[in-house]
Amino acid sequence: MKISPDPLKNRAEPLTLQAEALLFDNDGTLVSSLESVRRCWTRWAGEYGVTAEDFARVGLHGRPAAEIVADLLPPARVPEAVARIEELEVSDVAGGVEALPGTLGLLASLPVERWAVVTSATRRLAEARLAEAGVRPGTLIAADDISRGKPDPEPFLLAARTLGADPARCVVFEDAPAGLTAGRAAGMTTVALTTTHTAAELSADVLVPDLSAVSAQATAGGIELVIGG
Repeated sequence: MKISPDPLKNRAEPLTLQAEALLFDNDGTLVSSLESVRRCWTRWAGEYGVTAEDFARVGLHGRPAAEIVADLLPPARVPEAVARIEELEVSDVAGGVEALPGTLGLLASLPVERWAVVTSATRRLAEARLAEAGVRPGTLIAADDISRGKPDPEPFLLAARTLGADPARCVVFEDAPAGLTAGRAAGMTTVALTTTHTAAELSADVLVPDLSAVSAQATAGGIELVIGG
């Protein structure tokens, strides 16, 4: 799938894309849990003696918690620390998660077999956040399902394989640089949302403010997307 590299903000007309499947990141793309994430990781950092400087030296957004924790703590402390951050985040889901603009309407227009959620969260946490926001995917690829997280392409390639879709005809929706890197490495078209990062921080085929700029309808061959307009 080849499209013009200029982002949507520079286009005068809506962009139409044909795809076999749509692959969505969760946090920052479908739902917002930013305040919950900040609360939980701040508490976790206090419990484990992790400083702001420690966080500044590792990549955070869009990566599995297990990888982040492994970058911050000695190996012997990692399993218990990973379990603790999951416990904190799951317990903070109620009232701490909401669907982002455009999410529910777009997903309602899609056949369930044509889209998946691909998240760096664990399945337990992802399912809790999605349910809180009213999103119930037929296919969910979580940190539990993979050996290498974003920015590695493995999560998106597994999602395409699960849906029976050609990776070259999949469209990835992401808000984080790590996820966009993974989508590109998988050979997929990438759509970046400026929900958590500025446009200057994101490299993608198309740039949108959120999913309210995207509409879709099922076709005989998959999905027709209209972006903008």
